[in-house]
Amino acid sequence: MSKSSSEKNDMKWWQLSLFGVGCTIGTGFFLGSSIGIRMTGASILLAFLVAALGTYLVFDALAKMTVQDPEKGGFRTYAKNAFGRWAGFTSGWVYWSSEVLIMGSQMTALSIFSRFWFPNVPLWIFAAGYAILGLIIIIIGVNILNKVENILAVLKIAAILMFIIIASLAIFGVIDGDKPIQYPNSTKDFFPHGFLGWWSAVIFAFYAFGGIEILGLMASRLNDPSEAPKAGKVMLFTLTIIYIVSIGLAVIMVAWNEFNPSKSTFVIALDHYNLAFIPHIFNGALITAGFSTMTASLFGVTSILVTLSEEGDAPAFFSKKGKLSVPWPTILITVLGIAASVISALLMPGKVYEYVTTAAGLMLLYNWIFILASSWKVLDITAKDKIKYSIGILLILIAVTGTLFHDTSRPGFFISFAFVGVIGLIAIIMQIKWNKEKKKKKKKVINPWPTA
Repeated sequence: MSKSSSEKNDMKWWQLSLFGVGCTIGTGFFLGSSIGIRMTGASILLAFLVAALGTYLVFDALAKMTVQDPEKGGFRTYAKNAFGRWAGFTSGWVYWSSEVLIMGSQMTALSIFSRFWFPNVPLWIFAAGYAILGLIIIIIGVNILNKVENILAVLKIAAILMFIIIASLAIFGVIDGDKPIQYPNSTKDFFPHGFLGWWSAVIFAFYAFGGIEILGLMASRLNDPSEAPKAGKVMLFTLTIIYIVSIGLAVIMVAWNEFNPSKSTFVIALDHYNLAFIPHIFNGALITAGFSTMTASLFGVTSILVTLSEEGDAPAFFSKKGKLSVPWPTILITVLGIAASVISALLMPGKVYEYVTTAAGLMLLYNWIFILASSWKVLDITAKDKIKYSIGILLILIAVTGTLFHDTSRPGFFISFAFVGVIGLIAIIMQIKWNKEKKKKKKKVINPWPTA
């Protein structure tokens, strides 16, 4: 990633808000919301409110730490400052691993969406094309990334607003469909699978807000870091309104059991209105959303790996920069990781890879818990803040534990623990090594002239 002096600390708060909207609205919302509705009906709206509150509390803690001490390493540096080197190591590598896995699924999804228009083109060609385009944006620099995310944010919001307008016209009878609107009017429509169904669906609402940690990495580039909390509030308020209104209209128009993970929520909601352009518009929106979040994730994993290297938690050559001030070793290892993830997505049985990507999504939420826990140590917080951040941890734990009650999500829960366990074991081994190095340094200071 090239970084000229003009690229540092020149971002305004509204640009950060728009960037946050751009890197958050992704396939987790466009497709994940369909899965959530299928699992819990109209009560998915309550799940989105829970997720919005949890996400706000995470960003509130992250923004306050950024205001106090703007760090390039973002959340992993705060974890290190709060709990020690092992925490920064674990947080950084858990994030890097999860994002690489998620990017593999994003590129595979983008390739599948693209074949809607070009059915004869092999999936790997699309995946390679999106990867190269994303890398070019990252290599050129943060300024171009910010501009691209802002443009894509506007396109995604425009697609959702178009749905809101068309859906409103349909509900008020201006547009006629071939099937009457099926208003939810019973407990069965709101909680088709009871409380456990709702609990299992909360995770999909949280996935729709995924990306907040990337916003934390970008917050250090604000020309006035004290405006980070304002940027987060505006972003989350915007997202929450967009999500609640659009999904609210969708569940009003169509029965919960008509939604499925193979189609966007909005395409399903408008299926009965014979609007031939709708699948094309929302296929374009899905590609835009997927590419946007994928590019933001690329920025996140490369930034984290560079800071891990700079602080001795990854091999030193990952932070060495060549021409264009680009850390080529970091770019290379990220490309190899993504390539392996894409190949796995194409070769693994569908369910197995779905379990792995679910695990990766859960690993991101574990880092959110790390962010909230770090704030207790890093910040001089009030009793009110302690209550707020404890509620944030509780809401995230509700989402995480809910995966235990659904057959598709449950294996991902245990796989996520396996990933964290392996990284944690390596962190323990590294901590022993760091402690030995510390003792050696102390001995040299105490006795700089050893006797023969």
